[in-house]
Amino acid sequence: MFDLPVGLPSELVPLSWLIGVWEGSGVLEYKIGEESVSRTFGHRISFSHDGLPHLNYSSYTWLEPVSSQADAAARAAASVTEAAVLGTDTARSETDAAASAGTHASSEPDAISRATDASREGTPAAASSETPASSEAGAAASAETRAVNLPPELMSDERTPLVTETGYWRLSRHQGDGDPGPGMLPGTGERPFTSAAAVETLRNRDGGFDIEVTLVHPGGVAELYLGQVKGPRIDLATDAVLRTAGAKPYAAATRLYGLVDNHLLWAWDIAALGQDLRTHASGRLARVQ
Repeated sequence: MFDLPVGLPSELVPLSWLIGVWEGSGVLEYKIGEESVSRTFGHRISFSHDGLPHLNYSSYTWLEPVSSQADAAARAAASVTEAAVLGTDTARSETDAAASAGTHASSEPDAISRATDASREGTPAAASSETPASSEAGAAASAETRAVNLPPELMSDERTPLVTETGYWRLSRHQGDGDPGPGMLPGTGERPFTSAAAVETLRNRDGGFDIEVTLVHPGGVAELYLGQVKGPRIDLATDAVLRTAGAKPYAAATRLYGLVDNHLLWAWDIAALGQDLRTHASGRLARVQ
């Protein structure tokens, strides 16, 4: 059992297993022509919500020392991570078994109902143990309005900052009169999709939910990803990439996220610098808040 965050919109229940702060390591492997860039890095990300039907996302990475023995170990672990996320027999069986046992999909309607009722009453909603979020999700809920908020040790001079990115994750649906926007215009009607039955109408033919993810990078690149969340797995592919005149060439990308053994595994392939879509980076993260 765990508590869904107070005020969690019903639409976010399919994504609720992401909520929290996660930290771990990963490996960068990208081939450019005949050359290959290979490094390990530390990674900290945050998924939070502010009562609106989207998740706030922030990511911070830093390079690990090249010469450390931990570098090789992290590289090997990250290789396993990438294989797991991409669906090797072992990882695929773990993820599929969890999904087929009702880890997420079968429990979503009940969880959505509990989230809806709790939102009205202002109390946490107890979710069944079948929901894919770990028991740590209750503690993670306290970080729901917080960004990454890097601890002092991550700001150390001994760490070499790599890249950051920020963005928003939400279920893909038509924005109606009850939704705020464009700009700062408030909604003019009732908020849509506030019940389990309403959210269920958004489920796609594959049994998952279509999602939209918008990400912004400080180097002048913005990405719009389309994909789906189905149980404890998310598949994304760029629908559009926007670059400033000074940004480096970056054409397309795919991302994959999976919850395996209470760890967040991810893989990110990119088409950049004139190369076709290929392996780029992957990581394994544990929930820390």
